[in-house]
Amino acid sequence: MSELDDQKKQLVQCIRMLERSGIVDYNGHASIRLPDDRILINIGNRMRSTLTVVDLCIIDFDGNLIEGDGNPPLEFHLHAGVYKARPEAGGVIHCHPKWSTVLSTAGQKYLPVYAQGSLVYPLPVLDSPDSINNVKMATALTNCLGDRPAALMKAHGAVTLGETIIDAFVLMNYLEDNAERQYMAAQIGTPYSFTQAELDLCREKLWTASLFQRTWDHFSAKMAEG
Repeated sequence: MSELDDQKKQLVQCIRMLERSGIVDYNGHASIRLPDDRILINIGNRMRSTLTVVDLCIIDFDGNLIEGDGNPPLEFHLHAGVYKARPEAGGVIHCHPKWSTVLSTAGQKYLPVYAQGSLVYPLPVLDSPDSINNVKMATALTNCLGDRPAALMKAHGAVTLGETIIDAFVLMNYLEDNAERQYMAAQIGTPYSFTQAELDLCREKLWTASLFQRTWDHFSAKMAEG
């Protein structure tokens, strides 16, 4: 099996796990950077819940179809923009997770209330709910992101990136889990926000390839159970 075949299987697994967890629904997309400024991404109109490798396509940074029998999502500009601005990025995810979108819709700042969720803090917010379906919006998003691994779009959704699609997947789960915990804590009191010293300790202990792989394997095992 070729490296590309492995990447296709991994991307399908990523999207299927996000859908199973309720983070991706009928929309949302994930991608892997390929050599020569190419992007492996899910075809826009295919069901995320039943995605297979035939539901993927390869495009260039301008959205031109190189391989596949369907077109990329309209927001392919988001992925291309991130890959252009962040050479270290090997995987990107954009979706509309409920809890983190609730925070941005309500104008509430994302607080580090959970150890794993602190890895994406501070979390910038793009001050627009518009789709990232053109170069102008993609540039606005990457300017908002800066050097961060994640961002929210106000009343729209979230984006994560990493050196691998595993990194992006894990950070999206951590982000959404933290947002839910923050929301629930706010119903009964004032959520506790980690101090800088606690944030530094979390990053030192939790930002490791082995722990990211364990998180990925946890969701993979749940998928295998059916």
